[in-house]
Amino acid sequence: MQTSLLADWLAGWSSWELPDLQEGKIEAISDSDGVNYPWYGNTTETCTIVGPTKRNSKFIISMNDNFYPSVTWAVPVSESNVAKLTNIYRDQSFITWLVATNTSTNDMIILQTLHWRMQLSIEVNPTRPLGQRARLREPIAQDQPKILSKNEPIPPSALVKPNANDAQVLMWRPKFGQPLVVIPPKHR
Repeated sequence: MQTSLLADWLAGWSSWELPDLQEGKIEAISDSDGVNYPWYGNTTETCTIVGPTKRNSKFIISMNDNFYPSVTWAVPVSESNVAKLTNIYRDQSFITWLVATNTSTNDMIILQTLHWRMQLSIEVNPTRPLGQRARLREPIAQDQPKILSKNEPIPPSALVKPNANDAQVLMWRPKFGQPLVVIPPKHR
């Protein structure tokens, strides 16, 4: 997963960042729930098959990911509650693998590789009344996930801790002055 959530104020901007990913120390990071690590979940996302089987079988596996970004109206390092937010920008790309794992040997076979990207750009006028402040900019429609014709290997960094939520940092980057860590990572 690669991610960026940027909120722009007149005085600077804040962003949720994954330092190890941005600095190239790791190639990818897991977007797991942090419990069923390194996978996204263990309900509709997994299926146990006891084999060998004598006939073909059909299994349905699904994943549902919802974005819940949080952005304040006011500057995150200010004592003031005055709305100064002017823009929100999010650009997040994902690679998801459908794999079969032999639980006896822990061998993984990649069955399918999927790519998708979510982009969001919102213009905000903090002087307008609530309900009239935000305007969605391009892209209005999102690209659909793509199933790759050739599978990609899973980077080792996506299979080990930390997950994205535990590694992210909320930064404040003023237009003038030094960047400031607002919320440090839970795990590094």
